[in-house]
Amino acid sequence: MLASALLTTATVGLLASSASATLKISSALSVIEYTPELWAIRQASSSSGSSSSSSPSIATITNGGVANIVTDTSVDLASNAETQALRQFATHKNLRIIYTVAEVAYRLVARSASATTVAGLKGKRIGTMPGTSAAYFVERILQDVGGLAPSDYTVVSGNICMANPCGAGSLPYMLAHGTIDAAGMWEPTMQLVLDALGTAGVPHTVFQNGSVYSEVFNLHSTSEKLADAAKRKEIVAFLKLLDKAEAQFAAPAGPSDAIVSLVASSVSGLAGNTSLVKAVWPVHTWTGDLHADKVLDVLVQEDAWVAHVDRRSAMSRETLATLIDASVLAEARQG
Repeated sequence: MLASALLTTATVGLLASSASATLKISSALSVIEYTPELWAIRQASSSSGSSSSSSPSIATITNGGVANIVTDTSVDLASNAETQALRQFATHKNLRIIYTVAEVAYRLVARSASATTVAGLKGKRIGTMPGTSAAYFVERILQDVGGLAPSDYTVVSGNICMANPCGAGSLPYMLAHGTIDAAGMWEPTMQLVLDALGTAGVPHTVFQNGSVYSEVFNLHSTSEKLADAAKRKEIVAFLKLLDKAEAQFAAPAGPSDAIVSLVASSVSGLAGNTSLVKAVWPVHTWTGDLHADKVLDVLVQEDAWVAHVDRRSAMSRETLATLIDASVLAEARQG
């Protein structure tokens, strides 16, 4: 996923009195994935009945991500996709993954006139955002499913879209108008791609394979924050709240109207569009856990790609293993 530079500057006050906040969380406010964090603290605030000092895990969420936590010591937690964690960990070995908030199986959509199989995209124009998790997904699915090398197709840079109408330069517009043959990106851009193609009456094919690539959207801290006994206690308390929120997000019957409303009103650019939130909900898996071995496998494979893009050496599996700290969640679940 894209670094926080493209996101709208915003601050979400989780309680009426931000002055009493003890945790500062930096998250990408233009993605759905961060919203269990917001729901967790809103629910804690509601159950406490006030914003008194006894309220559990009082926090604020500011727009950003892992780039903020490694440069701003006032930030205690940060959430982002694994691509940005790898990018920052290369030069900031104090970064730590402590929880997986969500996993998202990205979608690649092609005009059927261009291709009805992944292999059929050879020689075609593929829209995505270079250097991001979406670009990594495009390369992986074209290679692993279609047997295509990067030299077999042309990557075309396109923009995300959060709400209709999607303007020129956005992936939904480009694919609907035939500027590109296929597009791969995170949500809700891909749902808006499907909507645009449907409106234009353009036959299309959807490719999705979570075993090839799913975005892993993690919550991070730093070794210094986790070594501070008082701060660690607050972080552990927050993970307990987040666990409860994740269970509600992952409810078999689907999200409650209150959750959908919160997501639609809290993600930058969605402008309260609950229908769009419901449409993309099945693409998201609310993990609410930390499967260290699985995350490490993703990091090792993806870092080879990130290292190439960033023109550095890939990190070893042993080095990448130190990016993951499962002890915090284990502590939160004791007793």
